[in-house]
Amino acid sequence: MSPNVLRWFSLVALLWLQSINGTNLSFPAYSSQLKEFLSISQFKLNYLSFASDAGKVLGFISGIAAVHLPLPLVLLAGGSLGFAGYGLQYLSIVKKMFTLSFYQIWGLSFLAGNSICWINTACYIVAINSFPVNRQVAVGITASYQGLSGKIYTDIVNTFFYSSQREAASGYLLLNSLVPLVCCVLTAPMLMREAKATSYSSRDVKVGFIFLFAVTIATGIYAVATSLLPAPAVLVLIGIVLFLLAPLAIPTGFTLEELMSFRSSHQKIHDLEVSTEEDQKKEEEFDEKAILGVKEEVEWTQLWKKLDFWIYFGLYLFGPTVGLVFMNNLGQIAESRGCAATSSLVALSSSFGFFGRLLPSLLDYFFSKNRFMPSCLVSMAVSLVAMVASFLLLLIDSDIALYISTAMIGVFCGALTSLSVTMTAELFGTKHFGVNHNIVVGSIPIGSFAFGLVAAKGYRDGASFDGQFDGKCFGMYCFQTTFIFWGMLCSLAAVLAAILYLRNRKFYSQKS
Repeated sequence: MSPNVLRWFSLVALLWLQSINGTNLSFPAYSSQLKEFLSISQFKLNYLSFASDAGKVLGFISGIAAVHLPLPLVLLAGGSLGFAGYGLQYLSIVKKMFTLSFYQIWGLSFLAGNSICWINTACYIVAINSFPVNRQVAVGITASYQGLSGKIYTDIVNTFFYSSQREAASGYLLLNSLVPLVCCVLTAPMLMREAKATSYSSRDVKVGFIFLFAVTIATGIYAVATSLLPAPAVLVLIGIVLFLLAPLAIPTGFTLEELMSFRSSHQKIHDLEVSTEEDQKKEEEFDEKAILGVKEEVEWTQLWKKLDFWIYFGLYLFGPTVGLVFMNNLGQIAESRGCAATSSLVALSSSFGFFGRLLPSLLDYFFSKNRFMPSCLVSMAVSLVAMVASFLLLLIDSDIALYISTAMIGVFCGALTSLSVTMTAELFGTKHFGVNHNIVVGSIPIGSFAFGLVAAKGYRDGASFDGQFDGKCFGMYCFQTTFIFWGMLCSLAAVLAAILYLRNRKFYSQKS
């Protein structure tokens, strides 16, 4: 297998890995049942939600490991951590094989959350190494598929664990433990060899990415449509599996093309080699220009000395993190408003999050040379303002407002997640990207704990005001103050994005 074909097979493997790696995205779908299983308060449920995000605090360890260990081992370590974290919870909570204290369950959730970082790190590094010139597009597309995780797990549960809400909750725990590990074992061999091609064909790259964009957009449309329209669960699951297999057509096509080229005449082969050499020179020239898209290479030990890092850290803390906290509390938000379609909301946010993660890569690939194309920071600021509007829309007592706001937050939070990957590479370089980005993502547990605590307090106060002694709150006032607070945080993040852009406007003007 040629290096060119191998890197496309590797990219397909990354899509599969990311599509099942967002195990935390399914938490809202079973959080209410988990609360009943464990007989815990809203505060303790918030602590469990925080535990999964807290695992990202140690995410930088996966970046360090990736420097010293083969990537397949990093990948398998991630799958194993998730298997232990969710698997032991399943055996204790569902099967009652042994008893775990709340703090032990919290530790297992922490472990499961950390597993996501290991798989993400392996995926990002392979994508950057395989497509150094088109690294933003490769990373963006693979990251977008993580937005599908909530949708995929919901479809599997609706197909095989549909008898009751309690069975559905147990199904999520079981799937979260098994599916990532199985996928890691199956895809690890594709990461064992260096997937970076020794020679590039710009035509192959262009054809490959255009086809992949088409498949990805079709996948997103299918995911959104099946989230909004009723359809048999089995057929929905079969459809999503077929869409996940569709990208295999790219490496398969290039393999067939290479086999056919061997049968052509010596002259044609010679012409092909000359053409490939010319394409390689063009891409090498383009690669030199692409390097200009990095402001400086910063080692992770020096990040704390950079003012840009602290502004960027605050931006991520008050922006994308707030969107994730909203997703974590989506189950309780829907329940408090009398909306029983929590699974549909999770699938909807997951599907629109998929499109949000994809959008920056799509625009960058086709319009990057357009002088009107906004920079990453401008796009982040616009997305944050849109999130403010989404939280204000949630103040309207309507299921339609809930669905629209959930979709909007999914889109723009997804876009911010994808843009942040590019921002880390632009501001601090690609050499230490694995560690640097995991340090930035370390803001998630801080925000998850603090902002989730505010939500839990508002929920508890609402339950007390309503005279509920079982800890449950029903009514718009349960999260009303929280939505306003979250909107204010996103406004602050938009201001930080503007400040960071002003500090680096010279760099962006040179880049354009």
